[in-house]
Amino acid sequence: MFRKLPPLNAIRAFEAAGRHQSFSKAAEELGVSHSSISRHVRGLEDRLNVQLFRDLPRGIALSQDGAAYLAQVSPALDAIAIATEGLAETPQGTVTVNAEPLFATKWLVPRLGSFGADHPEIDIRLEASRHLADVARYEADLAIRFVPPGGQYPDSELISDAKLHPYAAPVLISKALSAREMLRYPLLRDRTSDSWNTWFAQAGGVDLADVPEFTWRMSSVLAVEAAVAGQGILLVSDEVVAGEVAAGRLLRVSDIGFREGGYYLVRSEGAFRRKAVRVFRDWLIAESAVWRSRVDG
Repeated sequence: MFRKLPPLNAIRAFEAAGRHQSFSKAAEELGVSHSSISRHVRGLEDRLNVQLFRDLPRGIALSQDGAAYLAQVSPALDAIAIATEGLAETPQGTVTVNAEPLFATKWLVPRLGSFGADHPEIDIRLEASRHLADVARYEADLAIRFVPPGGQYPDSELISDAKLHPYAAPVLISKALSAREMLRYPLLRDRTSDSWNTWFAQAGGVDLADVPEFTWRMSSVLAVEAAVAGQGILLVSDEVVAGEVAAGRLLRVSDIGFREGGYYLVRSEGAFRRKAVRVFRDWLIAESAVWRSRVDG
Protein backbone atom coordinates (compact mmCIF):
# COMPACT_ATOMS: atom_id res chain seq x y z
CA MET A 1 0.00 0.00 0.00
CA PHE A 2 1.38 3.36 -1.03
CA ARG A 3 1.67 5.88 1.82
CA LYS A 4 1.98 9.60 1.26
CA LEU A 5 4.57 10.50 3.89
CA PRO A 6 6.65 13.63 4.47
CA PRO A 7 10.42 13.28 5.03
CA LEU A 8 11.24 11.63 8.35
CA ASN A 9 13.79 14.32 9.27
CA ALA A 10 11.10 16.96 8.87
CA ILE A 11 8.72 14.98 11.08
CA ARG A 12 11.42 14.53 13.76
CA ALA A 13 12.22 18.25 13.69
CA PHE A 14 8.56 19.21 13.99
CA GLU A 15 7.87 16.69 16.77
CA ALA A 16 10.83 17.85 18.88
CA ALA A 17 10.03 21.53 18.31
CA GLY A 18 6.38 20.97 19.16
CA ARG A 19 7.18 19.03 22.31
CA HIS A 20 9.66 21.64 23.52
CA GLN A 21 7.75 24.63 22.10
CA SER A 22 11.19 25.78 21.03
CA PHE A 23 13.35 25.46 17.90
CA SER A 24 16.50 25.92 19.98
CA LYS A 25 15.72 23.09 22.42
CA ALA A 26 14.69 20.85 19.53
CA ALA A 27 18.02 21.56 17.84
CA GLU A 28 19.87 20.72 21.06
CA GLU A 29 18.00 17.43 21.46
CA LEU A 30 18.56 16.32 17.87
CA GLY A 31 22.13 17.60 17.66
CA VAL A 32 21.52 19.95 14.72
CA SER A 33 21.45 23.69 14.22
CA HIS A 34 18.53 26.03 14.94
CA SER A 35 18.37 26.89 11.24
CA SER A 36 18.09 23.21 10.34
CA ILE A 37 15.03 22.79 12.58
CA SER A 38 13.48 25.95 11.16
CA ARG A 39 14.15 24.85 7.58
CA HIS A 40 12.62 21.41 8.13
CA VAL A 41 9.53 22.82 9.87
CA ARG A 42 8.94 25.50 7.21
CA GLY A 43 9.39 22.90 4.50
CA LEU A 44 6.86 20.64 6.24
CA GLU A 45 4.38 23.52 6.49
CA ASP A 46 4.74 24.19 2.77
CA ARG A 47 4.29 20.52 1.97
CA LEU A 48 1.17 20.19 4.15
CA ASN A 49 -0.12 23.66 3.30
CA VAL A 50 -0.85 24.42 6.95
CA GLN A 51 0.70 26.63 9.61
CA LEU A 52 2.06 24.39 12.37
CA PHE A 53 3.47 27.12 14.64
CA ARG A 54 2.53 30.65 15.57
CA ASP A 55 5.26 33.23 16.10
CA LEU A 56 5.06 34.92 19.50
CA PRO A 57 6.88 38.04 20.75
CA ARG A 58 9.18 35.62 22.56
CA GLY A 59 9.38 32.22 20.94
CA ILE A 60 6.80 30.05 19.21
CA ALA A 61 3.64 28.11 20.00
CA LEU A 62 1.81 25.32 18.24
CA SER A 63 -1.14 26.33 16.12
CA GLN A 64 -4.40 24.43 16.46
CA ASP A 65 -3.44 22.32 13.42
CA GLY A 66 0.06 21.86 14.81
CA ALA A 67 -1.21 20.62 18.16
CA ALA A 68 -3.55 18.16 16.49
CA TYR A 69 -0.75 16.91 14.22
CA LEU A 70 1.68 16.54 17.14
CA ALA A 71 -0.87 14.48 19.07
CA GLN A 72 -0.76 11.88 16.30
CA VAL A 73 2.86 12.16 15.23
CA SER A 74 4.44 11.69 18.69
CA PRO A 75 2.82 8.29 19.36
CA ALA A 76 3.73 7.19 15.84
CA LEU A 77 7.41 8.03 16.41
CA ASP A 78 7.24 6.29 19.79
CA ALA A 79 5.91 3.16 18.10
CA ILE A 80 8.69 3.24 15.49
CA ALA A 81 11.34 3.71 18.19
CA ILE A 82 9.97 0.83 20.28
CA ALA A 83 9.76 -1.46 17.26
CA THR A 84 13.31 -0.58 16.21
CA GLU A 85 14.79 -1.11 19.67
CA GLY A 86 12.86 -4.34 19.96
CA LEU A 87 15.09 -5.77 17.23
CA ALA A 88 18.19 -5.25 19.36
CA GLU A 89 19.14 -8.08 21.68
CA THR A 90 20.74 -5.76 24.26
CA PRO A 91 19.36 -2.39 25.41
CA GLN A 92 21.87 0.41 25.17
CA GLY A 93 22.21 4.16 25.36
CA THR A 94 22.11 6.90 27.99
CA VAL A 95 19.35 7.22 30.57
CA THR A 96 19.17 10.59 32.35
CA VAL A 97 17.73 10.37 35.87
CA ASN A 98 16.98 13.47 37.94
CA ALA A 99 16.59 12.65 41.65
CA GLU A 100 16.29 14.52 44.92
CA PRO A 101 19.76 14.87 46.52
CA LEU A 102 19.08 12.74 49.63
CA PHE A 103 17.60 9.81 47.71
CA ALA A 104 20.26 10.08 45.01
CA THR A 105 23.19 10.21 47.44
CA LYS A 106 22.10 7.74 50.10
CA TRP A 107 19.96 5.22 48.23
CA LEU A 108 20.48 5.29 44.47
CA VAL A 109 24.23 5.86 44.06
CA PRO A 110 25.27 2.90 46.28
CA ARG A 111 23.12 0.58 44.13
CA LEU A 112 24.06 1.81 40.65
CA GLY A 113 27.16 -0.38 40.59
CA SER A 114 25.06 -3.54 40.52
CA PHE A 115 22.91 -2.14 37.74
CA GLY A 116 25.99 -1.22 35.73
CA ALA A 117 27.44 -4.70 36.17
CA ASP A 118 24.28 -6.27 34.75
CA HIS A 119 23.78 -3.66 32.01
CA PRO A 120 27.18 -2.30 30.92
CA GLU A 121 25.71 -1.00 27.64
CA ILE A 122 23.42 1.43 29.51
CA ASP A 123 24.99 4.66 30.75
CA ILE A 124 23.10 6.18 33.70
CA ARG A 125 23.49 9.94 33.84
CA LEU A 126 22.39 10.91 37.36
CA GLU A 127 21.51 14.48 38.29
CA ALA A 128 20.75 15.50 41.88
CA SER A 129 18.42 18.47 42.21
CA ARG A 130 15.41 19.61 44.19
CA HIS A 131 14.08 21.18 40.99
CA LEU A 132 11.80 18.82 39.08
CA ALA A 133 13.18 18.36 35.59
CA ASP A 134 10.57 18.80 32.86
CA VAL A 135 10.35 15.16 31.85
CA ALA A 136 7.59 16.03 29.39
CA ARG A 137 10.18 17.95 27.37
CA TYR A 138 12.96 15.41 27.97
CA GLU A 139 15.16 17.45 30.32
CA ALA A 140 15.45 14.01 31.94
CA ASP A 141 14.14 10.60 31.01
CA LEU A 142 12.98 9.90 34.55
CA ALA A 143 12.76 11.87 37.79
CA ILE A 144 12.51 10.74 41.41
CA ARG A 145 10.67 13.04 43.78
CA PHE A 146 9.37 12.95 47.33
CA VAL A 147 5.62 13.52 47.33
CA PRO A 148 3.91 14.52 50.61
CA PRO A 149 0.60 12.97 51.68
CA GLY A 150 -2.16 13.93 49.27
CA GLY A 151 0.29 15.06 46.60
CA GLN A 152 0.54 13.45 43.21
CA TYR A 153 2.41 13.69 39.93
CA PRO A 154 0.78 12.50 36.72
CA ASP A 155 2.36 9.42 35.10
CA SER A 156 4.18 8.43 38.30
CA GLU A 157 4.53 5.27 40.35
CA LEU A 158 5.54 4.62 43.94
CA ILE A 159 9.14 3.68 44.66
CA SER A 160 9.11 3.81 48.45
CA ASP A 161 6.84 4.93 51.28
CA ALA A 162 9.07 3.65 54.06
CA LYS A 163 8.33 4.79 57.60
CA LEU A 164 10.14 7.59 59.38
CA HIS A 165 12.02 6.55 62.53
CA PRO A 166 14.49 8.38 64.80
CA TYR A 167 18.15 7.49 64.21
CA ALA A 168 21.38 8.44 65.96
CA ALA A 169 25.04 7.45 65.91
CA PRO A 170 26.02 4.62 68.31
CA VAL A 171 28.69 6.92 69.76
CA LEU A 172 25.87 9.20 70.95
CA ILE A 173 23.15 6.65 71.85
CA SER A 174 23.66 2.92 72.19
CA LYS A 175 20.13 1.75 73.08
CA ALA A 176 16.48 2.40 72.41
CA LEU A 177 15.03 5.47 74.12
CA SER A 178 11.62 6.53 75.33
CA ALA A 179 10.16 9.75 73.97
CA ARG A 180 10.99 11.58 77.20
CA GLU A 181 14.59 10.31 77.18
CA MET A 182 14.93 11.52 73.62
CA LEU A 183 14.35 15.12 74.72
CA ARG A 184 17.73 15.02 76.48
CA TYR A 185 19.50 15.02 73.12
CA PRO A 186 19.64 17.52 70.24
CA LEU A 187 16.90 16.84 67.68
CA LEU A 188 18.05 17.45 64.12
CA ARG A 189 15.75 18.85 61.48
CA ASP A 190 16.17 19.25 57.74
CA ARG A 191 14.71 22.04 55.60
CA THR A 192 11.63 20.10 54.54
CA SER A 193 10.75 18.31 57.77
CA ASP A 194 8.10 19.34 60.28
CA SER A 195 7.63 15.82 61.59
CA TRP A 196 8.98 15.77 65.14
CA ASN A 197 5.71 16.97 66.70
CA THR A 198 3.86 14.25 64.78
CA TRP A 199 6.30 11.67 66.07
CA PHE A 200 6.07 12.81 69.72
CA ALA A 201 2.27 12.93 69.51
CA GLN A 202 2.28 9.32 68.31
CA ALA A 203 4.87 8.20 70.86
CA GLY A 204 3.03 9.76 73.81
CA GLY A 205 4.39 10.38 77.27
CA VAL A 206 5.58 13.90 76.40
CA ASP A 207 3.84 17.26 76.54
CA LEU A 208 4.26 18.73 73.06
CA ALA A 209 5.04 22.07 74.70
CA ASP A 210 8.29 20.46 75.90
CA VAL A 211 9.42 19.64 72.35
CA PRO A 212 12.00 22.31 71.47
CA GLU A 213 11.35 24.76 68.68
CA PHE A 214 13.77 24.56 65.78
CA THR A 215 15.60 27.75 64.95
CA TRP A 216 18.03 26.30 62.40
CA ARG A 217 17.72 23.70 59.69
CA MET A 218 20.07 22.09 57.20
CA SER A 219 19.76 20.21 53.94
CA SER A 220 18.61 16.60 54.18
CA VAL A 221 22.02 15.27 53.13
CA LEU A 222 23.80 17.39 55.76
CA ALA A 223 21.27 16.37 58.40
CA VAL A 224 22.13 12.70 57.83
CA GLU A 225 25.85 13.49 58.03
CA ALA A 226 25.28 15.43 61.26
CA ALA A 227 23.51 12.42 62.75
CA VAL A 228 26.34 10.11 61.66
CA ALA A 229 28.80 12.49 63.32
CA GLY A 230 26.95 12.12 66.62
CA GLN A 231 25.47 15.61 66.68
CA GLY A 232 21.89 14.60 67.45
CA ILE A 233 18.88 12.45 66.61
CA LEU A 234 17.38 12.62 63.13
CA LEU A 235 13.86 11.63 62.14
CA VAL A 236 14.28 10.19 58.66
CA SER A 237 12.75 7.59 56.35
CA ASP A 238 14.26 4.13 56.67
CA GLU A 239 15.35 3.53 53.08
CA VAL A 240 17.73 6.48 52.82
CA VAL A 241 19.70 5.51 55.93
CA ALA A 242 19.66 1.74 55.36
CA GLY A 243 23.28 1.88 54.21
CA GLU A 244 24.37 3.83 57.29
CA VAL A 245 22.57 1.33 59.55
CA ALA A 246 24.13 -1.67 57.77
CA ALA A 247 27.58 -0.11 58.19
CA GLY A 248 26.99 0.54 61.90
CA ARG A 249 27.09 4.31 61.55
CA LEU A 250 23.48 4.88 62.61
CA LEU A 251 21.16 3.09 65.03
CA ARG A 252 17.37 3.22 65.17
CA VAL A 253 16.63 4.52 68.67
CA SER A 254 12.87 3.82 68.68
CA ASP A 255 10.58 1.40 66.89
CA ILE A 256 7.82 4.02 66.84
CA GLY A 257 7.48 5.34 63.31
CA PHE A 258 4.96 6.54 60.76
CA ARG A 259 4.59 7.10 57.02
CA GLU A 260 4.59 10.58 55.58
CA GLY A 261 4.39 10.55 51.80
CA GLY A 262 6.88 8.69 49.64
CA TYR A 263 9.34 8.74 46.76
CA TYR A 264 7.81 8.44 43.29
CA LEU A 265 9.19 7.78 39.84
CA VAL A 266 7.97 10.48 37.44
CA ARG A 267 8.03 9.98 33.67
CA SER A 268 6.70 11.57 30.54
CA GLU A 269 4.15 9.87 28.35
CA GLY A 270 6.76 8.78 25.83
CA ALA A 271 9.59 7.91 28.21
CA PHE A 272 9.30 4.18 27.75
CA ARG A 273 9.71 4.18 24.01
CA ARG A 274 13.40 3.46 24.69
CA LYS A 275 14.27 -0.02 25.90
CA ALA A 276 17.11 1.28 28.10
CA VAL A 277 14.65 3.46 30.04
CA ARG A 278 12.25 0.56 30.49
CA VAL A 279 15.07 -1.69 31.74
CA PHE A 280 16.19 0.90 34.30
CA ARG A 281 12.60 1.45 35.47
CA ASP A 282 12.06 -2.29 35.95
CA TRP A 283 15.31 -2.59 37.91
CA LEU A 284 14.43 0.39 40.12
CA ILE A 285 10.96 -0.89 40.94
CA ALA A 286 12.31 -4.36 41.75
CA GLU A 287 15.21 -2.99 43.81
CA SER A 288 12.92 -0.81 45.92
CA ALA A 289 10.11 -3.36 46.43
CA VAL A 290 11.03 -3.99 50.06
CA TRP A 291 10.42 -0.32 50.89
CA ARG A 292 6.83 -0.16 49.69
CA SER A 293 4.04 -0.47 52.22
CA ARG A 294 2.41 -3.45 50.59
CA VAL A 295 5.66 -5.32 51.38
CA ASP A 296 7.01 -3.92 54.66
CA GLY A 297 3.64 -3.66 56.43
